[in-house]
Amino acid sequence: MQILLVDDEAELTVPLSRILKREGYQVDIAHDGTEGSRLALQNPYDLLILDWMLPQKTGLEICEELRSQGNTTPVLFLTAKDTLDDRVEGLDAGADDYLIKPFELRELLARVRALLRRPPAAAATPPSPSERLQVGDLQLDPQGQVAYRGDRTIELSDKESQLLAYFLQHPNQLLTHDQIQAYLWQDEKPSSNALVAQIRLLRRKIEADLETPLIHTVYGKGYRFGASAGGGD
Repeated sequence: MQILLVDDEAELTVPLSRILKREGYQVDIAHDGTEGSRLALQNPYDLLILDWMLPQKTGLEICEELRSQGNTTPVLFLTAKDTLDDRVEGLDAGADDYLIKPFELRELLARVRALLRRPPAAAATPPSPSERLQVGDLQLDPQGQVAYRGDRTIELSDKESQLLAYFLQHPNQLLTHDQIQAYLWQDEKPSSNALVAQIRLLRRKIEADLETPLIHTVYGKGYRFGASAGGGD
């Protein structure tokens, strides 16, 4: 089993990698986000252990980048960020587990074993077009929480999939902030910037460089989804 450990604290990575190797794992180490991202994209790791706060690129950004490209390698965050909002943000970005520093070594090893016991994700088989929601060149498989645009397969979190489905069901319509929040959170009370954060995450995934923007902000009102902004934006 191959593990990538990305953390800028040498006093953590050196002993931890030694212990993981003693447990029988092969371990690569990176000390900044850019190198960690490069290794994660180039190599078929079985598990990624990422610090959240890293030089150059955060662990959160690495995780989002991988998920946007359809990479389903399990991700375990090691971080001192311990608020509920932090944990939710990490999990929504695609992390599989979350461990707060300082941690007990036995617990970390148990979580590593649990993540590695999970069966690998099956290769995504695109559903038939009749099962998808579609606007322009973007299609969504709501059950699989996977979107397709061009030759890209885009893994989505639960909230991202719900949000995209809502947009696809109402193309070129003005959807107000209140309408979208009521659909996504129903009776829950999200934080004041929760919707803006979800829109930003979804945009990063479905609007790659040179692709036509699909989510258009109608300032002070809400959003409109489609290949053009339409009137009144």
